[in-house]
Amino acid sequence: MDKRQLGTSGPAVSAIGLGCMGMSDFYGPADRSESIATLHAALDAGITLLDTGDFYGMGHNEMLIGDALATRGRDNLQISVKFGALRDPAKAWSGYDSRPAAVKNFLAYSLQRLRVDHIDIYRPARLDPDVPIEETVGAMADMIKAGWIRHIGLSEVGSDTIRRAHAVHPIADLQIEYSLIARGIESDILKTCRELGIGITAYGVLSRGLISGHWSKDRTAAKDFRQMSPRFQGSNLDSNLALVDQLRAIADDIGASPAQVAIAWVAAQGNDIVPLVGARRRDRLTEALGALEVKLTDAHLAALAKAFPPGAAAGARYPEAQLAHMDSERKLTA
Repeated sequence: MDKRQLGTSGPAVSAIGLGCMGMSDFYGPADRSESIATLHAALDAGITLLDTGDFYGMGHNEMLIGDALATRGRDNLQISVKFGALRDPAKAWSGYDSRPAAVKNFLAYSLQRLRVDHIDIYRPARLDPDVPIEETVGAMADMIKAGWIRHIGLSEVGSDTIRRAHAVHPIADLQIEYSLIARGIESDILKTCRELGIGITAYGVLSRGLISGHWSKDRTAAKDFRQMSPRFQGSNLDSNLALVDQLRAIADDIGASPAQVAIAWVAAQGNDIVPLVGARRRDRLTEALGALEVKLTDAHLAALAKAFPPGAAAGARYPEAQLAHMDSERKLTA
């Protein structure tokens, strides 16, 4: 497995990371034994970056990872954790808390659930509108000095917030959605990260399965959070699946699956970008790993650029109520 450096201050990680969210939350029931088998298969394949959040399944995802690592250890492994999102017993969202005291509290619980003595990359899940980012990053910097975390990351924030955070302590990477149909970071945020030497861990590289080649109209009744996503609704879905038809044609020419080409495209946008794949089954993981063998020529990249210009997707990437609270969406249209 090739490695990529997360920015100038971050660790070297596998060229693809595993996003573990779907093993615990948001995509309906998951099979515990298959989830652990998938985690083990990822480690065996050379994946060294596991991404989670303390609110995925209200701690379930961290405990699952802890169980999977109990028999494997964590040598040469980086664990990335998002914190700060608040949920109630009904699993509803109730805001964010990134106060310094909350940072240390969330961290203590994550260390316990993961059964580790440090977390490699720690990041607020979203910008807390009531807490200056400088205070949050300052608290994380204190935790670096204490040895509880190794690097500081950010998630879904805009350029101004990135600059303010980086002025307090070097930021290893920004985690943000980036795919063929979610290219908003190209207008400003990506440039800022590259100017400051901050890496990108890209989630949503398959747009929640929409451009994987496995989605179809008869799955619109899926009982998970995608039923609230504008890109999976009504005529938006029809338009987006038409884009996937173009992707499938290009993939057929390459001799790969649509998912593999979509992942390879993100990876081809720069050595400072690490795609996160949300596989929760071994067969999907195997397919995703196949993207590492896909070589996109200039002609392939030109064909993909023509098929997926910025703004090609129908519908926003999140419901409007969520976009209104996302710092990364300020002054952005994609």
